[in-house]
Amino acid sequence: MGLFITLEGIEGAGKSTLRTSLAELCNAKEREVVVTREPGATPLGQHLRTLLLDPSLPAITATAELLLFSADRAQHVEEVIKPALARNAIVICDRYVHSTLAYQGYGRGLALEHLRQLTEITTGGLMPDLVLLLDLEPSVGLTRARERERRASGSFKTLQQSAASGSVPEWNRFEQEELAFHTRVRDGFRALAANDSRILLLDAAQSPAAVLAAAQKAVLERM
Repeated sequence: MGLFITLEGIEGAGKSTLRTSLAELCNAKEREVVVTREPGATPLGQHLRTLLLDPSLPAITATAELLLFSADRAQHVEEVIKPALARNAIVICDRYVHSTLAYQGYGRGLALEHLRQLTEITTGGLMPDLVLLLDLEPSVGLTRARERERRASGSFKTLQQSAASGSVPEWNRFEQEELAFHTRVRDGFRALAANDSRILLLDAAQSPAAVLAAAQKAVLERM
Protein backbone atom coordinates (compact mmCIF):
# COMPACT_ATOMS: atom_id res chain seq x y z
CA MET A 1 0.00 0.00 0.00
CA GLY A 2 1.20 3.50 -0.76
CA LEU A 3 1.37 6.64 1.35
CA PHE A 4 -1.51 9.13 1.41
CA ILE A 5 -0.65 12.74 2.33
CA THR A 6 -3.11 15.61 2.32
CA LEU A 7 -2.49 19.35 2.53
CA GLU A 8 -5.01 21.54 4.31
CA GLY A 9 -5.41 25.17 5.29
CA ILE A 10 -7.19 28.40 4.49
CA GLU A 11 -6.74 30.29 1.23
CA GLY A 12 -3.26 31.72 0.76
CA ALA A 13 -1.59 29.43 3.31
CA GLY A 14 0.93 28.08 0.78
CA LYS A 15 -0.41 24.64 -0.03
CA SER A 16 0.45 24.80 -3.73
CA THR A 17 4.07 25.72 -3.05
CA LEU A 18 4.44 22.96 -0.47
CA ARG A 19 2.76 20.43 -2.73
CA THR A 20 5.32 21.02 -5.48
CA SER A 21 8.29 20.81 -3.11
CA LEU A 22 7.08 17.59 -1.49
CA ALA A 23 6.55 15.99 -4.88
CA GLU A 24 10.16 16.79 -5.77
CA LEU A 25 11.33 15.21 -2.51
CA CYS A 26 9.39 12.01 -3.14
CA ASN A 27 10.56 11.81 -6.75
CA ALA A 28 14.14 12.07 -5.52
CA LYS A 29 13.49 8.95 -3.43
CA GLU A 30 12.53 7.14 -6.65
CA ARG A 31 8.92 6.68 -5.64
CA GLU A 32 5.94 7.15 -7.92
CA VAL A 33 4.20 10.35 -6.87
CA VAL A 34 0.62 11.30 -7.74
CA VAL A 35 -0.09 14.97 -7.11
CA THR A 36 -3.79 15.71 -7.06
CA ARG A 37 -6.38 18.07 -5.58
CA GLU A 38 -10.00 18.65 -4.68
CA PRO A 39 -12.10 19.70 -6.39
CA GLY A 40 -11.19 19.13 -10.02
CA ALA A 41 -8.87 16.13 -10.37
CA THR A 42 -11.13 14.16 -12.72
CA PRO A 43 -13.11 15.11 -15.83
CA LEU A 44 -16.28 15.17 -13.73
CA GLY A 45 -14.45 17.09 -11.05
CA GLN A 46 -13.39 19.81 -13.47
CA HIS A 47 -17.03 20.55 -14.26
CA LEU A 48 -17.94 20.52 -10.57
CA ARG A 49 -15.01 22.81 -9.77
CA THR A 50 -16.31 25.36 -12.26
CA LEU A 51 -19.72 25.34 -10.58
CA LEU A 52 -18.29 25.52 -7.07
CA LEU A 53 -15.90 28.39 -7.69
CA ASP A 54 -17.86 30.51 -10.18
CA PRO A 55 -18.68 33.85 -8.48
CA SER A 56 -21.25 34.73 -11.14
CA LEU A 57 -23.64 31.99 -10.02
CA PRO A 58 -26.48 32.79 -7.64
CA ALA A 59 -25.82 31.82 -4.04
CA ILE A 60 -25.29 28.08 -3.53
CA THR A 61 -26.87 26.72 -0.37
CA ALA A 62 -24.56 25.10 2.17
CA THR A 63 -26.11 21.68 1.58
CA ALA A 64 -25.89 21.95 -2.21
CA GLU A 65 -22.26 23.04 -1.90
CA LEU A 66 -21.53 20.06 0.35
CA LEU A 67 -23.08 17.60 -2.09
CA LEU A 68 -21.15 19.01 -5.05
CA PHE A 69 -17.88 18.66 -3.17
CA SER A 70 -18.90 15.17 -2.09
CA ALA A 71 -19.64 14.08 -5.66
CA ASP A 72 -16.21 15.32 -6.68
CA ARG A 73 -14.59 13.36 -3.84
CA ALA A 74 -16.44 10.12 -4.53
CA GLN A 75 -15.23 10.15 -8.14
CA HIS A 76 -11.73 11.27 -7.15
CA VAL A 77 -11.23 8.50 -4.62
CA GLU A 78 -12.29 5.74 -7.00
CA GLU A 79 -10.67 7.11 -10.16
CA VAL A 80 -7.40 8.54 -8.84
CA ILE A 81 -6.52 7.95 -5.19
CA LYS A 82 -7.32 4.26 -4.63
CA PRO A 83 -5.63 3.06 -7.85
CA ALA A 84 -2.50 5.08 -7.04
CA LEU A 85 -2.25 3.71 -3.50
CA ALA A 86 -2.77 0.18 -4.82
CA ARG A 87 0.32 0.74 -7.03
CA ASN A 88 2.29 1.70 -3.89
CA ALA A 89 2.48 5.32 -5.03
CA ILE A 90 2.72 8.36 -2.77
CA VAL A 91 -0.41 10.47 -3.16
CA ILE A 92 -0.15 14.18 -2.31
CA CYS A 93 -3.62 15.71 -2.30
CA ASP A 94 -4.41 19.42 -2.01
CA ARG A 95 -7.55 19.34 0.21
CA TYR A 96 -9.55 16.33 1.30
CA VAL A 97 -12.04 15.47 4.04
CA HIS A 98 -10.75 17.96 6.62
CA SER A 99 -11.60 20.80 4.26
CA THR A 100 -15.20 19.59 4.24
CA LEU A 101 -15.32 19.54 8.03
CA ALA A 102 -13.70 22.98 8.32
CA TYR A 103 -15.48 24.81 5.48
CA GLN A 104 -18.92 23.24 5.39
CA GLY A 105 -18.96 22.36 9.10
CA TYR A 106 -17.31 25.17 11.01
CA GLY A 107 -17.60 27.72 8.20
CA ARG A 108 -21.16 27.07 6.97
CA GLY A 109 -22.55 25.64 10.19
CA LEU A 110 -23.58 22.18 8.97
CA ALA A 111 -23.62 19.41 11.57
CA LEU A 112 -20.24 17.69 11.88
CA GLU A 113 -21.92 14.36 12.62
CA HIS A 114 -23.72 14.47 9.27
CA LEU A 115 -20.55 15.53 7.45
CA ARG A 116 -18.62 12.61 8.92
CA GLN A 117 -21.34 10.19 7.85
CA LEU A 118 -21.30 11.53 4.30
CA THR A 119 -17.51 11.47 4.22
CA GLU A 120 -17.55 7.80 5.19
CA ILE A 121 -19.74 7.11 2.15
CA THR A 122 -17.75 9.19 -0.35
CA THR A 123 -14.35 7.86 0.73
CA GLY A 124 -15.23 4.31 1.68
CA GLY A 125 -13.38 5.02 4.91
CA LEU A 126 -10.13 5.98 3.15
CA MET A 127 -8.31 8.49 5.36
CA PRO A 128 -4.86 10.05 4.91
CA ASP A 129 -1.78 8.74 6.67
CA LEU A 130 -0.57 12.30 7.24
CA VAL A 131 -2.35 15.65 7.13
CA LEU A 132 -0.14 18.74 6.80
CA LEU A 133 -2.21 21.67 8.06
CA LEU A 134 -0.80 25.07 7.14
CA ASP A 135 -2.04 27.46 9.80
CA LEU A 136 -2.20 31.18 9.08
CA GLU A 137 -4.11 34.27 10.15
CA PRO A 138 -6.99 34.65 7.65
CA SER A 139 -6.22 38.30 6.92
CA VAL A 140 -2.67 37.37 5.93
CA GLY A 141 -3.82 34.43 3.83
CA LEU A 142 -6.39 36.47 1.94
CA THR A 143 -3.83 39.18 1.24
CA ARG A 144 -1.46 36.57 -0.15
CA ALA A 145 -4.19 34.97 -2.24
CA ARG A 146 -5.33 38.25 -3.75
CA GLU A 147 -1.77 39.20 -4.58
CA ARG A 148 -1.45 35.85 -6.35
CA GLU A 149 -4.60 36.68 -8.32
CA ARG A 150 -3.21 40.06 -9.33
CA ARG A 151 0.00 38.47 -10.58
CA ALA A 152 -1.99 35.97 -12.62
CA SER A 153 -4.50 38.48 -13.99
CA GLY A 154 -2.38 39.34 -17.01
CA SER A 155 -3.00 35.88 -18.44
CA PHE A 156 -6.52 35.42 -17.07
CA LYS A 157 -8.85 33.21 -19.12
CA THR A 158 -12.55 32.64 -18.77
CA LEU A 159 -13.54 30.32 -15.95
CA GLN A 160 -14.54 27.62 -18.42
CA GLN A 161 -11.22 27.85 -20.29
CA SER A 162 -9.30 27.68 -17.04
CA ALA A 163 -11.29 24.66 -15.89
CA ALA A 164 -10.46 22.82 -19.08
CA SER A 165 -6.77 23.38 -18.40
CA GLY A 166 -7.12 22.49 -14.72
CA SER A 167 -6.26 25.97 -13.48
CA VAL A 168 -9.46 27.48 -12.10
CA PRO A 169 -8.30 29.80 -9.29
CA GLU A 170 -9.76 29.08 -5.86
CA TRP A 171 -10.29 32.76 -5.07
CA ASN A 172 -13.21 33.02 -7.46
CA ARG A 173 -15.86 32.40 -4.83
CA PHE A 174 -14.45 31.37 -1.48
CA GLU A 175 -12.01 34.24 -1.22
CA GLN A 176 -14.91 36.63 -1.62
CA GLU A 177 -16.34 35.42 1.69
CA GLU A 178 -16.18 37.78 4.66
CA LEU A 179 -13.24 37.57 7.06
CA ALA A 180 -15.45 36.09 9.78
CA PHE A 181 -16.12 33.06 7.57
CA HIS A 182 -12.40 32.40 7.08
CA THR A 183 -11.81 32.87 10.80
CA ARG A 184 -14.40 30.18 11.56
CA VAL A 185 -12.74 27.89 9.03
CA ARG A 186 -9.32 28.43 10.55
CA ASP A 187 -10.69 27.81 14.04
CA GLY A 188 -12.27 24.63 12.71
CA PHE A 189 -9.01 23.35 11.27
CA ARG A 190 -7.27 24.02 14.59
CA ALA A 191 -10.00 22.22 16.52
CA LEU A 192 -9.68 19.22 14.22
CA ALA A 193 -5.90 19.19 14.68
CA ALA A 194 -6.28 19.12 18.45
CA ASN A 195 -8.18 15.84 18.25
CA ASP A 196 -6.48 13.96 15.40
CA SER A 197 -2.93 12.62 15.70
CA ARG A 198 -2.61 12.37 11.91
CA ILE A 199 -2.70 16.16 11.61
CA LEU A 200 0.59 18.05 11.83
CA LEU A 201 -0.03 21.77 12.35
CA LEU A 202 2.56 23.93 10.58
CA ASP A 203 2.98 27.65 11.19
CA ALA A 204 2.56 29.05 7.68
CA ALA A 205 3.68 32.50 8.83
CA GLN A 206 7.22 31.11 8.84
CA SER A 207 9.43 31.26 5.78
CA PRO A 208 8.59 28.74 3.03
CA ALA A 209 11.92 27.03 3.75
CA ALA A 210 11.04 26.51 7.42
CA VAL A 211 7.59 25.15 6.56
CA LEU A 212 9.10 22.81 3.98
CA ALA A 213 11.73 21.51 6.40
CA ALA A 214 9.10 20.56 8.98
CA ALA A 215 6.89 18.96 6.34
CA GLN A 216 9.77 17.02 4.79
CA LYS A 217 10.74 15.61 8.17
CA ALA A 218 7.22 14.33 8.75
CA VAL A 219 6.99 12.79 5.28
CA LEU A 220 10.40 11.10 5.48
CA GLU A 221 9.47 9.54 8.82
CA ARG A 222 6.55 7.82 7.11
CA MET A 223 8.24 6.68 3.90
